[in-house]
Amino acid sequence: MQRLDKILTTYTACSRREAADLIKRGLVQANALICRDPAARFDPAGLVLQIKGEIVPIRLQNHLMLYKPAGFVSATEDPREKTVLDLIDPSDLYPLPFPAGRLDKDATGLLLLTSDGELCHRIISPKKELYKTYLVEVQGKLGAEDAEKISQGLVLESEERFLPGMLEILESGDISLASLKICEGKFHQVKRMMASLGKPVLSLKRTAIGGLALDEILSPGAYKRLTPADIEAIFQ
Repeated sequence: MQRLDKILTTYTACSRREAADLIKRGLVQANALICRDPAARFDPAGLVLQIKGEIVPIRLQNHLMLYKPAGFVSATEDPREKTVLDLIDPSDLYPLPFPAGRLDKDATGLLLLTSDGELCHRIISPKKELYKTYLVEVQGKLGAEDAEKISQGLVLESEERFLPGMLEILESGDISLASLKICEGKFHQVKRMMASLGKPVLSLKRTAIGGLALDEILSPGAYKRLTPADIEAIFQ
């Protein structure tokens, strides 16, 4: 059970003050009855909410698949940079989603936004061994020895260790292309892994999180709402 003013601030664009004002003015109906008490409690799961006579849909959780373009930071707010939430229509921001794992500002591809903290933990925790797949383009010729090093778990000169991953070389030459699977998400991890092999990253795109692949119909900057089946696919 939640306060009515809290429900409005969580599931609509209302601020706490705006919510209290609407309720006190009799402009909010809860289960077809006008409620003038901001502190009145309701179960959001079964609530039929109307504001000024219009039904407001309540989504208990908010899960979005975003095709992140370059130039946006994976955060809910930033004082200097454009964030991935700037790509989301205001009507789709409630309850407020946050990135389940990050992509560098210049990286592209699949970014999952969710309001579910437990789901986010399942996705980003290395202990869950949920692999993320990246299409990585590097400067230099990738070979079997590079794939072997990644499969054993790289150790940097700083003695920082990365968990074993899987590298599939797709094209090898002066510029190489590969598919990389890792189950961690450390700061600039892919770039630091490849740099330790002497193969600096030229471009990086995440193509899948677990069993959920980036939808091919999405263009950079576009997104779609995920279904329960989509969420299940992540862990299959």
